[in-house]
Amino acid sequence: MTTTDLAQAREQSIPPPDADSVAGLLRPYLWSFTAVVILQIIGAVAGLAPLLAVAELGRVLLAPGPIDHDHVRFVVIAGAAGLFARLLFTAASSGIGHLLDDRVQLSFRRRLAARLGRVPIGWFSRRRTGELAKVVGEDVSAVHPFIAHTPGELVSAFVVPLVSLTYLFTVDWRLTLVTLIPVALAVALVPLMMTPARLREQKEFDAAMGRIADSVVEFVQGIAVVKAFGGSERAHRRFRTAVDDFVGSFFLMVRGLAGIAAGMQVVLSPPFVLLVVLIGGAALITNGSMAAADLLPFLLLGLGLTAPVEALGHGFDDMQAARRAVGRIRDVLGVRSLPEPAHPVTPRGHRVELRGVRFGYDADHEVLRGIDLVLEPGTVTAVVGPSGSGKSTLVQLLPRFFDPTHGSVALGGVDLRDIGSRRLYRMVSFVFQDVRLLRASVADNIALAVPQADPDDVVRAARQANIHDRILQLPRGYDTVIGEDAGLSGGEAQRIAIARALLADAPVLVLDEATAFADPHTEQAVRRALATLKGDRTILVIAHRLETIADADTVVMLENGSIVERGRPAELLAQDGRFAAFWRSHRSAVTGQTQAHGGVPQGDEPR
Repeated sequence: MTTTDLAQAREQSIPPPDADSVAGLLRPYLWSFTAVVILQIIGAVAGLAPLLAVAELGRVLLAPGPIDHDHVRFVVIAGAAGLFARLLFTAASSGIGHLLDDRVQLSFRRRLAARLGRVPIGWFSRRRTGELAKVVGEDVSAVHPFIAHTPGELVSAFVVPLVSLTYLFTVDWRLTLVTLIPVALAVALVPLMMTPARLREQKEFDAAMGRIADSVVEFVQGIAVVKAFGGSERAHRRFRTAVDDFVGSFFLMVRGLAGIAAGMQVVLSPPFVLLVVLIGGAALITNGSMAAADLLPFLLLGLGLTAPVEALGHGFDDMQAARRAVGRIRDVLGVRSLPEPAHPVTPRGHRVELRGVRFGYDADHEVLRGIDLVLEPGTVTAVVGPSGSGKSTLVQLLPRFFDPTHGSVALGGVDLRDIGSRRLYRMVSFVFQDVRLLRASVADNIALAVPQADPDDVVRAARQANIHDRILQLPRGYDTVIGEDAGLSGGEAQRIAIARALLADAPVLVLDEATAFADPHTEQAVRRALATLKGDRTILVIAHRLETIADADTVVMLENGSIVERGRPAELLAQDGRFAAFWRSHRSAVTGQTQAHGGVPQGDEPR
């Protein structure tokens, strides 16, 4: 993938700035939330009518004296109407709530996609794929209970008890207080679920879930390599460790909540509530303080008082999970994109200069230490060095994946921070070592950076990248959809990416070992193509294969984030310094591998 590809994402419409916050995302749906709550209130209150009707009928029918038939008829009609109204308004509230949930989740995902499309690309290299997938997938879905269900549960938890209590107080205030004992006991247990220890356990549970997701993604992506080299035991070990951590976290969380949850279930259970009401009612009836018929409303509505509280207790975990999920979503939405210049400046040419560049991913460790380097147009500069020397970090500064912490990177005499991103990505192309192709036609993948490219230009770029003949062998040629009609090897995918970069024709080309997966014949063909197309293009290459250095005008040797040697390859070999030692070490390793397979070492010597 080239950095010119990123221009497509940058050109997408950008939502208003206040949408970066959760409040900003939810603000457009305020009236929908209000409608959900109002409809739920009406439905909850109407749902009490059948219970009140039964209680009132019991009192009327059991009371001494003649029966008031008109009153009975009115109570029956009111109860039936309440039941119908409950069904109607609750269904409307639930329907609107779920539609609202779909809209909010879509808004979250669109906002996350827009934010991830604008954050520095280097930010992704510091994040695990599984963790980001969890935020965009599971965390957004975890908001569903909070939007679609919690409003109804909260309304039921407060409105239903309030209306029930009002009625029961008119019957007998003393037994009403007795009936509230189970509710009071349950509410007293709720704070125990929110102690710092419980919150830590829940946070660790979420983290363990993220580690499992990440280990699964890593294992699936590397399954071919694992099988080829017989490393299944090591590959499974990390997954098993993540699962064991999850089991331990889950056990701690359940152990801490089990006693509290069991206590709440006991005090809110119908047998316990009925026992409390019967004991209190029996005491009042036996001493003549209350009529026996008046006990019926408490037996019916007493259970109704506890049901909403119990539902709220069951929904507590969902509410906590939604709160933590929203926090992680806000963390991603809060990632700062690289600042755009208020007044973009147009570069004058494509000479690249790095002056006093220092960079570190964190304040405690610098990866690059005082880099001074000039890349002239029409030249190829190869960056070599041992693993961890800062090669990848250095080349990622050119397409502005990161900004240096000190110093400057200039293109055409203009600091990259003063160049608009759209223009920058038209001037700098980047070919990654790890290529990702879209599920689209081969032609569309090559023309990704230049969608309006002429088909002849696409074919010409494919020929220059030595992939044209292979494309013609695919089921539908350039119209073959990658991942559906056919698949490509790693080397073939890299050549598609190189063709994409060649078609983009950016004056600055950055190659992160673009021929790493190519066979020797293809590698030489691609190197000849790049040499032919060099012209006045500025090319910077990370060289893992030292054969690439043979075509370089300048070699830069990095160690510990500093340039220790630079010059033409032949000159550096003649100096017999660190580069020469690095070269001999590489040649020795290649010779040993080739002889082990009965072959002859291949590759050009530096000139």
